[in-house]
Amino acid sequence: MTDELRLYDSLLRSERVFEPLNPTQVGIYVCGPTVQASPHIGHLRSMVAFDVLRRWLLHRGYSVTFIRNVTDIDDKIIHNAGHEGCSWWALAQKYEYEFAQADEVIGNIAPTYQPHAAGSVPEILAFIGLLIEKGFAYASAGSVWFSIDKFQTYGELSGQKPADMLASPEQEAGKRSPQDFALWKAAKPDEPSWESPWGPGRPGWHIECSAMAFTYLGASFDIHGGGRDLLFPHHENERAQSNAVGHSFANFWVHNAWVTTAGEKMSKSLGNSLKVSEILKRVEPIELRYYLLSAHYRSNLEYSPEALQEAAAGYRRLISFLERVGINEPAAAEPSSDFVAAMNSDLATPQAIASLHELVTSGNSALDSGDLALANKLAAQVQAGLGALGCDPFVSNWQSSQAKKPRVENALGYLIDSLLSERAKAREAGDFARADQIRDLLLAAGVSLEDSATSTRWSVRHTPS
Repeated sequence: MTDELRLYDSLLRSERVFEPLNPTQVGIYVCGPTVQASPHIGHLRSMVAFDVLRRWLLHRGYSVTFIRNVTDIDDKIIHNAGHEGCSWWALAQKYEYEFAQADEVIGNIAPTYQPHAAGSVPEILAFIGLLIEKGFAYASAGSVWFSIDKFQTYGELSGQKPADMLASPEQEAGKRSPQDFALWKAAKPDEPSWESPWGPGRPGWHIECSAMAFTYLGASFDIHGGGRDLLFPHHENERAQSNAVGHSFANFWVHNAWVTTAGEKMSKSLGNSLKVSEILKRVEPIELRYYLLSAHYRSNLEYSPEALQEAAAGYRRLISFLERVGINEPAAAEPSSDFVAAMNSDLATPQAIASLHELVTSGNSALDSGDLALANKLAAQVQAGLGALGCDPFVSNWQSSQAKKPRVENALGYLIDSLLSERAKAREAGDFARADQIRDLLLAAGVSLEDSATSTRWSVRHTPS
C-alpha cells in the first residue's frame, strides 16, 4: 500500500502512521456494552465508529479479527435486576439482545468473537494469579486488589497522577492504599459468585478485558478502542494489569467522543438518553448511521431532532443522485482520491462525506449536460464511498432493513405503521385514490408524512383527542 493510514493514538496524544504488528492481519479489541439497560444512540455512536474503522482496514486489504466483549456481571446489573424483579442473568440477556438488535439494524458487521465476563471467569482467575505471583496484586478478606504503587507508569494513558487521584470508590476492608482497585470482589449475601483460590466472589470490572484480550488476541495486538469516558479508570487499569504481567498489550489506543445533548454527555443519570428504538421511529436506520458519521469520531456530536433530520435529508440527496443515474446494485468501483485521503487522515468522515456531495454536484451537472459516462463514473465513486462507510443502500443487509426495523411500542404507532403499509401497497397497485385517502386520514389525525424515493417518514404534530 502506497498511501498511509494515520490514526490518533490516545497514549501519545498525536496521530501516527498505522502499521500492524502482522503485515496482513489486524487485531482489534473494543470495550463493549455493560448490558444493564436499553441502548441509546451514544452506544450506537461507538459501535458505528469502530465498525467504520474495521471496514476501512478491510478496504485497505487487511484481514481483521474484531473482538468486542459483553460485561454481563456488574454492580449496576445486579442493582437493576433487583429493581426489575428478575435474576441478574435474565436482565443481562434481555438487554444484550437489545444491543445485538441495535448493532444489526444500524448495519454493523458482527464481531469476530464476543466474549462475556461471566463466561471468562477461569481466564480471569488465571490472570489474577499471575498478578499476585509477580507482586502487583494482593489478597485481603476474600478480595484481590491491584497495587497502584507497584506500577510506576500508572497514569500515562489518561494523564492522571496517582498522587492527584481521588480514592477508589471501592472502600472494602483490606485495601492497602485508597487508590487500589478490585480485581476480585469477595461474595456478598444474595449476589452471584464463583469459587476462587481466595474465596467465593466475582470479577472486578477492569480485569475482564485484560483477560479476554489476551485470550483472543494474545499478549500484543494492534488497536484497543472504546468511548472517551473509558480512558480513566477503565483503560488505565487495563493497561496497568496487562503490562504488569509482561504483556505489551495495545499498540494503538483509539477513543471516540460522546453524543451530547445541551452540551452534556448523554447518559441515563442526566435523564436525556435517547433510546435507539425511539429514534428509529423518525428516521431510517441507514439515515441514523449516516448522521452518526457526520461528526469526526473524536469530536462530540451534539444531538437535536433538527440535526438528525438535516442529516437524513443530506443522505437522501446522495441516494437520489444514484437513483437518477440508475444504480440499483452493490458498488464495484473504488472511492475517489479525496474520499480516500480523508479516511486515511484518522477516519475524517465529515470530510469524506463532503467529498461525496461534491461528486453529486458534479454528477448532476453531467447528467443535465448529457454526459452520461462522467455521471456514471462519479455515481460509482459516490456509491463506493458510501459502501466504505457502511451506508450503501443497495447492499443486501440494507435491502431487508425494513424487516429488521424495530416496531414502535405504542398503539398509535402500530396504527400508523399499519395504515402506511396499506398505503404503500395501494400505491404499488396504482390505487392512488386509496393512497391519498389514507394520507388525508393521517393528516387529519395530526400525523405528517414525508415521502422519499425509498420510504415514508412520519411525525405526530399533535396527539389526537
